[in-house]
Amino acid sequence: MPSPFRCLRLLLTGALISLCAAFAAHAQQGTVTVTDLAGRTVHVPARVERILLGEGRLLPALAVLDKENPLRRLVGMMGEFEKLDEAGYAQWKRRFPQIDQVPRVGRTSSGSFSDEQAIALRPQLAILGLAAAGVAVVFIDLRHEPLANTPRSMLLLGEVLGRKAEAEAFVKFWRAQLAVVADRLAQARPEAPTVFLENRVGLSEGCCDTMVGLVGKLLDAAGAQNVARGLVPGEFGTLNPEFLIARQPRLYIGTGIGTLATAQQTPLRIVLGADATPEAARASLARAVQRRGIAQLQAVKEGRAYAMWHHFYNSPFNVVAVQVFAKWLHPSLFADLDPRATLQTMYERFQPIPLEGVYWTALKP
Repeated sequence: MPSPFRCLRLLLTGALISLCAAFAAHAQQGTVTVTDLAGRTVHVPARVERILLGEGRLLPALAVLDKENPLRRLVGMMGEFEKLDEAGYAQWKRRFPQIDQVPRVGRTSSGSFSDEQAIALRPQLAILGLAAAGVAVVFIDLRHEPLANTPRSMLLLGEVLGRKAEAEAFVKFWRAQLAVVADRLAQARPEAPTVFLENRVGLSEGCCDTMVGLVGKLLDAAGAQNVARGLVPGEFGTLNPEFLIARQPRLYIGTGIGTLATAQQTPLRIVLGADATPEAARASLARAVQRRGIAQLQAVKEGRAYAMWHHFYNSPFNVVAVQVFAKWLHPSLFADLDPRATLQTMYERFQPIPLEGVYWTALKP
């Protein structure tokens, strides 16, 4: 048996989200044997009461399985939630003021992760971004292959956390919402419009960061032709503005990382999230697309410019982004689809907080 906290001494890589079991201190409770997404057999404690969260933004996934009090078993977490999604964290803090008292084992980067702090918290189960062999790790994935692995990951979490019924209910709803898009596309076989997907608009002043992975996978599922596919290595990269102007994609879509609270300090960022208003979101998109290299696109000039909340790439509610993309790409085919209603239902059924804010916007209503 490996050292109970050996996995906690590894640096976070962000490659996958993983569950690392600390066996020795709780071996007397027995174990549950599961098969992870890598096809490996792993043993985890049969009763988990102490969880370390390697990404604070995984709280919504945890809440799906423990709606009334998702912080009940949480003994520590990374501190990136309040840094990268300030408005979303503030909403959670209003509902659970004790969230500020949860010990932090790092800030926003893998290099800031403290194995000493993590070990001192004595978790039975750690939800971490690890990539390692020879240790007790159960891999889940919400970001790299989201449509294949989100339901598998949620079912696995439900099994190891003793919340099978909750996980099954969520996955049943999630799959039904994806099927609305997938089945219609398969039947109608519409032409795939070309799209330029700009990554984290306003993070830098230049142009043109893009993605084929992460949010790009959600865009693919909605029936798009991502103009960056085959041109950037890995999941994200940068395109040449001259290429975009020559190619003239049919749609422009940017991902938003701005908040209403910081709109004055970061005016080029698109305001989306828990504190965004429809007016602020649309105005911020209008500002962002006036940048050099973007303003010259026909999609912008003719009003086919949109923005999506960036953090859908790491959310169990990612299927909602697929529905929104489908409406933008194929408006006639999905005229009756209401993604806001889908998201509203997911919050009402699976979250301890209400749906607030705006998570997508369009240059023209």
